[in-house]
Amino acid sequence: MTLAASSPSTPGARASRPRKQDDSDRPAMNTPHKVSQAALDLLAGEHRALVGEDWVAGAGGEAKPIIDPADGNPIASVPPASLEQADDAVAAARAAFLDRRWSGQTPAHKQRVLLHVAELIERDAQTLAELETLNGGKLYAAALHGEVAHAAETFRYYAGWCTKLPGATFDPSVPGQRFHGLIRNEPVGVAVQIVPWNGPLVMAAWKLAPALAAGCSCILKPAEITPLTALYLGRLLLEAGVPEGVVSVLPGPGGRLGQHLARHPEVNKVAFTGSTEVGKQLLADARGNLKRLSLELGGKSPVLIFGDADLPRAIAGAADAIFANAGQVCVAGSRVYAEQSVYREVLDGLAETARGLRLGPGLDPDSEMGPLISASHRDSVHDLVQSGVSEGARLVAGGEPLAGQGYFYPPTVFADAGEEMRITREEVFGPVVTVAPFDTAEEALRLANQSRYGLAASIWTGDLARGHETAESLESGIVWINSHGIPELSMPIGGYKQSGWGREHGLEGLNIYMETKSIMARMD
Repeated sequence: MTLAASSPSTPGARASRPRKQDDSDRPAMNTPHKVSQAALDLLAGEHRALVGEDWVAGAGGEAKPIIDPADGNPIASVPPASLEQADDAVAAARAAFLDRRWSGQTPAHKQRVLLHVAELIERDAQTLAELETLNGGKLYAAALHGEVAHAAETFRYYAGWCTKLPGATFDPSVPGQRFHGLIRNEPVGVAVQIVPWNGPLVMAAWKLAPALAAGCSCILKPAEITPLTALYLGRLLLEAGVPEGVVSVLPGPGGRLGQHLARHPEVNKVAFTGSTEVGKQLLADARGNLKRLSLELGGKSPVLIFGDADLPRAIAGAADAIFANAGQVCVAGSRVYAEQSVYREVLDGLAETARGLRLGPGLDPDSEMGPLISASHRDSVHDLVQSGVSEGARLVAGGEPLAGQGYFYPPTVFADAGEEMRITREEVFGPVVTVAPFDTAEEALRLANQSRYGLAASIWTGDLARGHETAESLESGIVWINSHGIPELSMPIGGYKQSGWGREHGLEGLNIYMETKSIMARMD
């Protein structure tokens, strides 16, 4: 899950002047960012999987074209790893874990290595940001100063935990006998980490950094369509001093490769970010050896705007919450509920912002929103928009794919969307928001909580006491007050209900890669 608006991990949706009817849908790029020779050379080169100690050509079938969603053209091709190569990666990870080449290092040594990873990410930040922009459609400045910087900070944050892993003692109450009690936290073993396409680098960091800090061996499975920065990160890990075999990076399809890894009897842990439907499938796949699961799944996050809120700030925040990264954010604020006294102003403000945002390629510094990730994803977004229209919701802005190159979809605003409509219930994962009024705080909470999801929410109010009281009643794993989507590494993130299991970030994000062992030693 890339976090959303006003955050270091995604662009802010800057308001721009509304375009005239005859404005081009793709403004000419006046001073586009020039892609570095390092990135061009990397794109033109051979893309190999990291399997244990070796970089090998994927043997799982025909190479997958990697597409720039801003123009629909291929920028590279990556052969998928085979199931046999996945087995080799698991065997290498198991061997590395058993011989303790990483987990057996001192905490201070692991800390130094992870700090070095952060330094290398910062050293190569431009190349990584260019790859994120070309492969994922992100705005370059947001990728450089947001997601790449945040990935580096993630390794730095968890490096600090290496020397501070908690343990405890206890005094057993055994009559007539003396015991010494000890509680240890130990690495869970071999961890498979499956990351989605909407935040390829930063979410790889969110999973790898705590797992390595805990002492695990890891197999990273990036999304099939966005593998480039994950493969690059694999090289940086080795350069930083992570021993060979401790981390493998396997590009390929999740339905085949990810499922195979989730079923593997030598895998102890699966960490997954993606759709709720795939998360449910992983429950069945992991049951063979009851491997540990953490699941960061879908969302349909509500934004509650009360009449006493700072409205310009709230409207800008709500727009940013849904239009940042073209709405391709798990915590996207896709349901806005505004108190009746300010409903019209909120609706008009969001519609005006939507009409004014400048769409374009991420390399164009004038672009304020980039493309959707693929043609098929744009089709799925448009299908849900059309369902909203056919079911009777009122389209206020947007609603039709843009003609021309790339997979652009305009910021789209609905009013009068009923609670049972698909556009209100289902995760769109695009720049599409419904806006509805409420009369009382109780009604706002009922509307907000009426969802199978419970990942995130935000509250906008001038009354901080009411903000906290409302936050306590929201069925959401993350609640922001007078902000939305701000990531914080010390703040656990994850969801209620069908938005997932477990938490990432903070100590909780480290604990999902640990097992607790209790030891009682008789002293007499």
